[in-house]
Amino acid sequence: MPGDRSTVSGSDVGRFHGVSPTTAQITNQKEAESNSKEQGGCRRWFQKMCPCCCRRQSSSYDITDTVITDDGVKPATLPVPPQPHTGDNELEGRLHEATESVKSNSLVHNTNPIGKKTLRSVDLLSSKTGQNRLEHHTNLYHGNELIIRRGQTFQIELDLSRPFNSNTDKLHLELKTGSLPMVSKGTHIIIKLVEELEDHRWEAKIVKQKGNRIKLSVNSHPKAVIGQYKLTVMVKCPKREVAITHDPSKDVVMLFNPWCEDDTVYMDDEEEKKEYVLNDIGRLYYGTETQIGARTWNYGQFLEGMLEACLYVLEKSEIPPSGRGDSVNVVRVISAMINSPDDNGVLAGNWSGNYVGGVSPTAWSGSVDILMKYHKEGGQPVKYGQCWVFSGVTTTVLRCLGIPCRSVTNFQSAHDTDVSLTTDVYFDENMEPLDHLNSDSVWNFHVWNDCWMSRPDLPPGMGGWQALDSTPQETSQGTFRCGPASITAIRTGQVYHKYDTPFVFAEVNSDKIYWQRNLDGTFTQIHSEKKAVGHFISTKAVGSDERADITHLYKHTEESEEERIAVETASRYGTRPDVYSTPMAKDVSVEVKMEGEGPRMGEDAQLTIVVTNLSSQPRRTTLHSQVAVMYYTGVLKGTVQKNKLPVELMPNEVKTMQWILPYQSYQNQLVDQAALMLTLSGRVSETQQVLATQTNFRLRTPDLNIEVRGDAVVGKEMAAKITFTNPLPHKLRGVVFRVEGLGLQKVREVVVGDVGSHSTVTLTEHFIPTQAGPRKLVAALDCKQLTQVHGVADIDVQNGTKAFLDLALLLVLGSFLLHLKYKEVNCFKELHFIVLMYRQCIC
Repeated sequence: MPGDRSTVSGSDVGRFHGVSPTTAQITNQKEAESNSKEQGGCRRWFQKMCPCCCRRQSSSYDITDTVITDDGVKPATLPVPPQPHTGDNELEGRLHEATESVKSNSLVHNTNPIGKKTLRSVDLLSSKTGQNRLEHHTNLYHGNELIIRRGQTFQIELDLSRPFNSNTDKLHLELKTGSLPMVSKGTHIIIKLVEELEDHRWEAKIVKQKGNRIKLSVNSHPKAVIGQYKLTVMVKCPKREVAITHDPSKDVVMLFNPWCEDDTVYMDDEEEKKEYVLNDIGRLYYGTETQIGARTWNYGQFLEGMLEACLYVLEKSEIPPSGRGDSVNVVRVISAMINSPDDNGVLAGNWSGNYVGGVSPTAWSGSVDILMKYHKEGGQPVKYGQCWVFSGVTTTVLRCLGIPCRSVTNFQSAHDTDVSLTTDVYFDENMEPLDHLNSDSVWNFHVWNDCWMSRPDLPPGMGGWQALDSTPQETSQGTFRCGPASITAIRTGQVYHKYDTPFVFAEVNSDKIYWQRNLDGTFTQIHSEKKAVGHFISTKAVGSDERADITHLYKHTEESEEERIAVETASRYGTRPDVYSTPMAKDVSVEVKMEGEGPRMGEDAQLTIVVTNLSSQPRRTTLHSQVAVMYYTGVLKGTVQKNKLPVELMPNEVKTMQWILPYQSYQNQLVDQAALMLTLSGRVSETQQVLATQTNFRLRTPDLNIEVRGDAVVGKEMAAKITFTNPLPHKLRGVVFRVEGLGLQKVREVVVGDVGSHSTVTLTEHFIPTQAGPRKLVAALDCKQLTQVHGVADIDVQNGTKAFLDLALLLVLGSFLLHLKYKEVNCFKELHFIVLMYRQCIC
């Protein structure tokens, strides 16, 4: 408190409330004002214009109490405040954590060595109706915690004991999660103040300052670890003040962000985000394929205590905090934690019909009671669940954490126990079933989950919906879990992609094969059913309670050539790779070639397909071509064209064919990056050889041409001419240019409006360089119909200090003449000082 201070130093005035200057201080202040007047207007003006040359000499107080270092002004007589830990050594981290704990115990509420707090309060602006929660789509969560989504800015307000001075005061934020936060693991985050925020960085910027209060805009990284963070605010001032604050009520919860394009769980359709992230009520399907039943399920992810319960499930898992930024890791762990056989997860499964000591699986109508009971009882598995209960709880947890998720029901769902990728039924010599071998089964229905994310760990095209199954059926890497498995990989039979793709493929698209035992103990295939499993795969429709059939996402049309190719491709990676007839020869190849830099935006896309026959016999096949629009993350948006290409090859012939995608087929379908994927598949009639290949390509967009005009000198205006030609055969609407350059000018938007078909627009941008050296002026075009259009110009900016000082000297001489005219005293003394300062700057 101010009253506790026995002495008052001059540095306290204006910094602490209730501190008044002493008589001596007032006298010194008047003397300083008098000296300032004697200096004259010219000198005071020059000190403002060139402060580097007119530094005030340090007083004895400054010399004895402070030390000037590269890091700024620090107390000389006090221990150095604890610095953020940046090492990666575990022992070092634990020592640091223990030290921080001891120090923070004494610094939390009264950390100022002088006895007065510099930081009075922190307002996280976490009200449900406030800007943060609304912009982050977290206003539905119960309570007034700061719940935010990664990759997006948020605001906080700080109340200091005096106005913040960015020239002398230092401020940064720290966020820590987990028991051993480490910078190198992304669990200890140091957020520094910057002048302008940039994407993919943890940064903070002062956006508003009024009196003692400052408002910060904080930018988070789109791959940040999710979970609960402890917030620390550190303020360092030049006169021995150090304020550290951590209040448990100020913790921050970070979630995945489907609204952020750089997040792996990004989903572009707003209605789908409302359904798969924000909807807290759903429908689950059960029964048989001819008698489909539906029931409502309360996910309840926003109710009081549910966020804490879902984070508790994550805490109970084996995943370290540093692994919680990877959506693939998180959903895989949640798949394991919802069941209980090997990790005391949320639910104990029971299919016996005897539910004594628990709740019958059919009695549950939602996830809330289950998760709340698990949390309240310290992680004891809740009794009992079956597949739809496991799925409903999984949907709740993933939606709560920010990952788009839905429950999915598969009717006639196979359970492949030996990774043969077939559903096998065995008979003896007399056609009696061999029960001890018939471990495979087909369930009337089975419920699992789809979750949405890109798959950077897989080849392009494998992102989008991923199958995830929390029902404990088979172990995966020693634990009862399943997925995430790319639905695209399942559909095409690419079962060699992780995770657990063979198992899910068998559930929806395995053939049912009947085997008879021979007298010698071997088995012979006697019959097969090709449409026995994977029927009416269902989920709740977006925006309604209707059932949506999504079978086509998991498999091609039954018995189509594409579907047969997928089945036979998958089987080659099972325990019985020879279950289907193998090709007599592999003497035909197919590849896709691209000429030059590839197709251009606004024109028909043309690629070349080359089919080669290496045999001495004729060959015939039909190539199925399909081209789909693809996000840069590898997620497919939708098919824009499908064709069949009959191919007849003479012996040893190499046939070249032109594949064309008309502009009209893709003009309204493209997404950012204008990427597409061409898939070719077919079967050689004579040998049954399967042909398949995929090719990614991008439609090239034009560049912005930037022509620099004028001399590039610091402080001198120059210009750049930016030219753009619309490549499309129709008008571009709402065109906006964004021009910026570090050391040249801040981001500036120029609204151009509509640009006609094949029209050229020219923009001249004027700016004044502020920094010398090599610089880049960057321009980008913003238009929904055309993306990825940009340009850059390299500019070598010369130092304009001498030119500026020449001008300053002329102004000073003019001022001197005025002084002389009005016979002001000390004018010659002032002129002498100015000339000396000028010479010093020139040197």
